[in-house]
Amino acid sequence: MGGPVPGVERIVVLRANAIGDYLLAVPALEALKAAYPDAKLTLLGLPWHAGFLAQRPGPVDEVIALPPVTGVSVAEDGHAAPPGLFEGLRERAFDLAVQLHGGGRYSNPFVRRLGARVTAGLRTPDAEELDRWMPYAGYHHEALRLLQAVELVGAAPGRLEPRAAVTGRDREELADAFGEPPPGLVAVHPGARDPRRRWPVERFAEVADRLGRPVVVTGSAAERELVEGVAAAMRSPAVAAAGTLGLGALAALYERCDLVIGTDTGPRHLAAAVGTPTVAVYWCVNLIGYGPLSRTWHRPLISWTTACPVCGADGVRPRAERCPHDVPWVTDVPVEAVLEEAESLLALRGRETGGATRA
Repeated sequence: MGGPVPGVERIVVLRANAIGDYLLAVPALEALKAAYPDAKLTLLGLPWHAGFLAQRPGPVDEVIALPPVTGVSVAEDGHAAPPGLFEGLRERAFDLAVQLHGGGRYSNPFVRRLGARVTAGLRTPDAEELDRWMPYAGYHHEALRLLQAVELVGAAPGRLEPRAAVTGRDREELADAFGEPPPGLVAVHPGARDPRRRWPVERFAEVADRLGRPVVVTGSAAERELVEGVAAAMRSPAVAAAGTLGLGALAALYERCDLVIGTDTGPRHLAAAVGTPTVAVYWCVNLIGYGPLSRTWHRPLISWTTACPVCGADGVRPRAERCPHDVPWVTDVPVEAVLEEAESLLALRGRETGGATRA
């Protein structure tokens, strides 16, 4: 691994994706900040990064929200970098540019055009080289991968699990949108960007009912059908919160929960980052890259399905072509397994708090 880069005053990091992806990068960003404590750390991200990270304690000093650029800030073809983008970024005279945005086919050329004295980051065989790089390989946990990437510039690993501060503004937004959360609240988050990672709504409903706690079901506006499906399938009343909470308010809500039950998705990472125990259903392949690294307060339930339930297409061979079926791949995880882990964590939380629920 490379040593520290001398004379670094301005660092830029490319990581322009979703909330879970950002949170998995937080340990690496913290390591960079610790290695270069006097340097200004700029994140090239998306508009949501700018809103969520504004005035929030953490390693990022500044966010620049990128316009749509194919392979960098959007996946769709046809979005070239707009005129003047690189000229404006080069005027900032970055000393160090770190690519934490995938294998580098699109992102490495982007980072090289920033004009930094030293570039570093990840690289697949088809990507351009940076000044310092490490191979981007499959079946590697994302948080550990990113920590190894920043070691290229002398940033020693520190904390492995990400943390996110909840601010007063977050709590005010929660109060305005939701009111006062009841003591002992459990959140259920049934959504996932990839439909193959979704556990059936009726199973979430059964687990939530059997816990005998106040329940809120969370999700985005696009996940309204899933959220309302869980609430409708429950015998006990539950609050359906689909598209009603911004990221800050969601962080504040999860902070007030005794437990969050969900899938492999960004909100699970957010709940863990604010210190709330989680139980989540994971497909085995995704667990390797995105599962919790510790097990005291975070319990993944693993689906060992390795082929598409519809056509039998291989799902575990690296670079295998994805079949078109969007059915769940995680239905082999039973209700009893999820319920057992949820009850275990709630009991552990009760012992830690002297039997009191969080208010």
